Amino acid sequence: MKIAIGADHGGYQLKEKVARLLEQLGHRVEDTGCHSSDSVDYPDFADPVVAKVAEGECDRGILICGTGIGMSLAANRNRKIRAANCHDEYTARMSREHNDANILCLGARVIGEGVAVDLVKVWLDTPFAGGRHQQRIAKYSDT
Repeated sequence: MKIAIGADHGGYQLKEKVARLLEQLGHRVEDTGCHSSDSVDYPDFADPVVAKVAEGECDRGILICGTGIGMSLAANRNRKIRAANCHDEYTARMSREHNDANILCLGARVIGEGVAVDLVKVWLDTPFAGGRHQQRIAKYSDT
């Protein structure tokens, strides 16, 4: 799977670790930045990931900021994107199973590295259930 990943300064260090994890799991990673812990604006780094996923260049995306909230708000402006800010394995699983989330948002200042690794693995491994969930998603998303 090809996965776009991006972060602001608050998520930079976790992004680096998640990118390495993705590569270790055999995924191709498209890192859109940022590339340091210098202060930046999160929408500038959400937009390239959103574009790559929305246009089909990447299968999924991961966005990381301090809380995950800003990135999820920025990403969900696009009707082809279903970005979910997840903080535990249940929300990661449900974001895929029921909502077919194509972007995972993480809060580096809210969850630890170990939790983030677990969330990424669950999110990548959980299939979309389809059925009644598809008709619900079609009401707000261009799928």
